[in-house]
Amino acid sequence: MPFIFEKTPLEGVILIKPQVFYDDRGYFFESYKKSEFAKAGIDCEFNQENNSKSARDVVRGLHYQKTPHAQAKLVRVAKGAIIDVVVDIRKGSPDYGKWIKVELSEENHRMIFVPRGFAHGFVALSEFAELQYKVDNEYCKAAEGGIIWNDPALGVDWGVTDPILSEKDTVLPLLAEADNNFIYGGVDL
Repeated sequence: MPFIFEKTPLEGVILIKPQVFYDDRGYFFESYKKSEFAKAGIDCEFNQENNSKSARDVVRGLHYQKTPHAQAKLVRVAKGAIIDVVVDIRKGSPDYGKWIKVELSEENHRMIFVPRGFAHGFVALSEFAELQYKVDNEYCKAAEGGIIWNDPALGVDWGVTDPILSEKDTVLPLLAEADNNFIYGGVDL
C-alpha cells in the first residue's frame, strides 16, 4: 500500500503518509493516487493545483472559500517545513472552533487532507517553505473568507509571536464574526 491514512481528532481531516522508496540515487514516492485516496474516503475531483513559497515566520491563513465555491485541499510541502493548522468552522459541529496542527516537511513527506467546512493556515518554520496543494473547486475571489490567525477564542499555538502577515490577513475577523456559511451535515459541503 503506497499510503497510510490516519484519522485526526477532527472529523474528515486526514493525515497521509506516503510510502517512500530510498536508494543511493535519492527517493521516490507517489504523492497522489486517485484509487487509493477514494478507498480512504477522499473521493473528490481535484481540478486546480496551487504552489506557494513563504519565508520563515510567515503565517498564511486562516483561509477558506464559502459555499458554493468551497474547497477541499490536499496539502504537502515540497521544500522546507511548516506547521499546518486546520480549524473546524462548520456551524453545529461538535468540533466547531477546535483545531489541529501538524508538521509537514520535505523530510517527513506527510500530507494533510482538509475537507470543505474547515479553515486552513500555516506558519513557515524553515528559511523558505514551498507548498503544493490540490483543491477540488477553482478559486473564486468573491467566495474568500478567513479568520484572524490569533483569534483568542481559538487559541492556536503557532509557535511564533510576531509573524509576517499579508495586509489581507491582518484584518481578518474573529471566528465569531466571520462570514461563514458552512453547516455541519450540510449537503453543500
